[in-house]
Amino acid sequence: MAPFATSTRPASLQLSALLCVLLFSEVWVLQCSAAIGINYGQVGNNLPTPAQVVSLLSSLRVGKVRIYDVTPQVLAAFAGTGIELIVTVPNDLVQPMAASAGQAMQWATANIKPYFPATRVTGIAVGNEVFTDDDQALKASLVPAMRNLHAALAQLGMDGYVHVSTASSLGVLANSYPPSQGAFTPECAPLMLPFLRFLAETNAPFWINAYPYFAYKADPANVSLSYALSDPYHVGAVDPYTHLQYTSMLYAQVDAVTFAAARLGYGGIPVFVSETGWPSKGDADEVGATVENARAYNRNLLVRQVGNEGTPLRPRQRLEVYLFALFNEDMKPGPTSERNYGLYQPDGRMVYNVGLAQQQTTSAASLSLAASSAPPAMGAKGKHMRCRPEKKLVFAMWKALPPSTLEVVGWWASGRHGV
Repeated sequence: MAPFATSTRPASLQLSALLCVLLFSEVWVLQCSAAIGINYGQVGNNLPTPAQVVSLLSSLRVGKVRIYDVTPQVLAAFAGTGIELIVTVPNDLVQPMAASAGQAMQWATANIKPYFPATRVTGIAVGNEVFTDDDQALKASLVPAMRNLHAALAQLGMDGYVHVSTASSLGVLANSYPPSQGAFTPECAPLMLPFLRFLAETNAPFWINAYPYFAYKADPANVSLSYALSDPYHVGAVDPYTHLQYTSMLYAQVDAVTFAAARLGYGGIPVFVSETGWPSKGDADEVGATVENARAYNRNLLVRQVGNEGTPLRPRQRLEVYLFALFNEDMKPGPTSERNYGLYQPDGRMVYNVGLAQQQTTSAASLSLAASSAPPAMGAKGKHMRCRPEKKLVFAMWKALPPSTLEVVGWWASGRHGV
């Protein structure tokens, strides 16, 4: 997945100097902590107690957390912290919830109502990566389950506070580059229409699990590591149809999802990153899984978050991102990398330091933020806005475009994408 076009536009020296100051200040640490979300997985037999985890998150001033269940001890531990929480309906409950409105009400009454609002549940993910599952009945049940759950929340008076959505893998896309060519797979597109309609009706976001690491691992000879790591110093990639400039593969992937939704008539739905990360260790064939790359990837995202950076398509809307994950989880199946996405070891030691905390003892393998060779420069909104083409340039290209591309670029040029 090579970059689609390159640009030699240098990073702003003024912004570099500003970030050089901010990177080493407590203000920067506190701001980036509040801006970022973190996934708190529990597939391990040596993890801290929920109370200890909440204490750690509070000390880091992390404001958003996603969990993969509704464990009572975890929900109770978050009470009174002010941390926004996304919880999950497991895949095996999706079909029962779709078949019975009573089942949805029972689930909401047992798992959300007793803790809300002391525990700030702001989102419920119904299943995880359901659209790319092989179970056709499960996929067909997803939207009915979401509708039943939303109706239950409405009856309980919580629908105005708690979004209902689902987290999808990037595998829902047939094309993801250039972003303006983003399109759902033929298998997913028919299922996406009712799903997107539900999101639009309930003002809920589209959650995407996106990992540039996988693109780099699959083709390191042709995928730029700097681009995959979201390095703001990277020369960038330019979408040939919109002329929007991208210095981050993740942000390009997000815009590809937005364009795919626009092709189905739902380009105004916000797209958030429910999972992204980079492994700090892997097997011999897992190219790029190193502490240095993991630290660089997450640090670069933190810098973009503290700068309130949106994607090039939506530069005025900061992209909401949840890092994966808080801890290394020793019981996750699969290759070594699957057990090494954490920012922390289960005993509380940092695997590496991305700047979320100060004055903490790190493991021998960790790299402090101050040890980076240079603070990353970030164009933030300004650069992306300057890179935006005049609409007349887009109109001038129309005759050369296939019909599907002409339609979606016309949607973009009309300004209806929520920038």
